[in-house]
Amino acid sequence: MERRSFIGKSVAMGLLPTFPKSFEYTQKLNNTDKVVIEKHVSGKPHKGKVLAAIQPHNDDISLFAGGTVAKLIQEGYTGYLIRTSNDDHAGRGATVGEVIYNNEKDNERVAKALGISKVYDLGYRNHRMDNISIQELRGRLIFLFRLLKVDTIITYDPWGHYEENPDHYITAMAVESARWMSGGRLDYPEHFEAGLKPHVAAERYYFARGPQLVNRIVEITETIDRKVEANAVIVTQGPGGEAGARLKKSLSEKGKSLPILGNDDATANRNYIKHFVLDKDSQRMRGVPSDKEIGKPYELEWAERFHYIGPEPSMLQEYIEEHAISEKP
Repeated sequence: MERRSFIGKSVAMGLLPTFPKSFEYTQKLNNTDKVVIEKHVSGKPHKGKVLAAIQPHNDDISLFAGGTVAKLIQEGYTGYLIRTSNDDHAGRGATVGEVIYNNEKDNERVAKALGISKVYDLGYRNHRMDNISIQELRGRLIFLFRLLKVDTIITYDPWGHYEENPDHYITAMAVESARWMSGGRLDYPEHFEAGLKPHVAAERYYFARGPQLVNRIVEITETIDRKVEANAVIVTQGPGGEAGARLKKSLSEKGKSLPILGNDDATANRNYIKHFVLDKDSQRMRGVPSDKEIGKPYELEWAERFHYIGPEPSMLQEYIEEHAISEKP
């Protein structure tokens, strides 16, 4: 199936957010046709803020949002990685137990590569998450959002289309509903007796493998190598890992070589990921356009795309500031 995306052609430079209506699949945002370009910024403008990168499997964030996660952490965020499945049927291992263990270790290496502070593994069965209680998953996520005081979420788009994997869309739906409910004072009141408080993540960066509203392009040129590394450490599954070294060896046995793979296995793995998984063969391997192609219309070398939802501006406060009068004589 050919993947498509709905991306506007105009560009709004800078970091100020737009505020789309979440359910409308349209290029028209706030009565404009503009897509916000989020570029690298120096210093730590996000110091004190908390990011939750949430993935069903240990390769999802690294494949679709690794550059953005690394960028935001570089700019001051404290990051947490939440994996909802145990990847028990994904990758290599002599037994199911070995597969689970190997993926768990890969997941920890992904966190380290991206600069993430801590990992939470929720442990649901791989490809069977549509059989679990979404209420249970939602409750666990609400607890984590309140505990960690999450400001920004990065995960699959709960409104993305044509997603085949049940783990992806169940996780996405649970995340969005948990984010909304975590600010309530009547949901899970026992949390408050334990010292937690209602808390809502104000920002969401949602990615998808199929058609989605795309209103934010994030430049990842400075963190592309961190994204490559995050994919290189996933050796149990995924299109990255040690695939470059295997290809290099296979070609050598046939008396051939690809100069782009370099002279050693580590270089072969990283160059294979950077030039094939994330670029030349991205559509086949990831189901999304090349990170280079995403950036090209906006004169960016490498970029990722998102359905971004930020805090709604207060029209009431604006009106008060403009029209309020003093009652003093």
